[in-house]
Amino acid sequence: MDWKKLIEILKGHKVYIQTHNYPDPDAMGSALGLQVFLKHHGVESLLCYDGKIEKLSTKRMLDIFDFKIYNIDDIEDMTESDYIVTVDAQKFNANVTDFIGDEVACIDHHPTFIPCDYLYKDVRFVGACSTLIAEYFKESNTPMDSNTATALLYGLRIDTNNLTRGVTPLDIDMFSYLYEYADADKLAAMNNSTMELKDLQAYGAAIQNIKVYDNIGFAEIPFDCPDGLIAMVSDFILALDVVEFAVVYATRDDGLKFSVRSELSEWNAGQIVAEALDGIGTGGGHVTMAGGFVPSENIEKLGHLYDDEIERRFVAACREGNK
Repeated sequence: MDWKKLIEILKGHKVYIQTHNYPDPDAMGSALGLQVFLKHHGVESLLCYDGKIEKLSTKRMLDIFDFKIYNIDDIEDMTESDYIVTVDAQKFNANVTDFIGDEVACIDHHPTFIPCDYLYKDVRFVGACSTLIAEYFKESNTPMDSNTATALLYGLRIDTNNLTRGVTPLDIDMFSYLYEYADADKLAAMNNSTMELKDLQAYGAAIQNIKVYDNIGFAEIPFDCPDGLIAMVSDFILALDVVEFAVVYATRDDGLKFSVRSELSEWNAGQIVAEALDGIGTGGGHVTMAGGFVPSENIEKLGHLYDDEIERRFVAACREGNK
């Protein structure tokens, strides 16, 4: 991490901060945090994304933390010479749209699957991207206001599932650092009423469809729902005492969206979903959590009973991981 180099690269340019498509709380908190950090050092920026902001908690972040993030459809003047910094995302990933601007920098905590030649790259395997942005403030002695601290703290907490998933010493240090500045009332507001009726319907569908093979749990949500909600259901399935590896997928018009969770270090969620969907879709992520997608035109490759083939593929990939 060399925050001075990042500032040097960006100064004098029109700068956009891009999250992954369908941004979650960690992506939103990281984007806001980086925007505030850059502004302190004389660099103005605009936050942007593709897709939709679907989850209730993520929508509420815009109101509670009072910031703007623009869908690419609402940005008409981005040019090839504009600079883009990707946060909680990397260029060429399946969940990141390639905008017309120049991706010169990347700050992320996910594995790199397709390398990109950035002018500045800070990719470290920590529990949340918000952790990395918080460290920029601390290491540079940049003033930390309560609004930014609370947004980063919320993103960190959600992405690590309350400091229980993928946590590193740096996550703990930054949690403590942010907590000192955080607004308790805003945190409480974010913790209230974060579930909608459609969330309950997704949980109900998953409960009806759950199957468990040894310690691997599968659940299908037979209707479209947001990425964040699929991930929440995946966490829910993993919480069952007999499940140590969870695979949840939702049916969409354009294909099947997967969320995968693992409690076992020998079963790398990112590697397993990539292997299980090889030849029919894409997948990747962390050791403990990952995602994947099978486009609609490839579903026929799974056969008439595609749920059976999905289960077979994941079980085989998990067993291969034991070797």
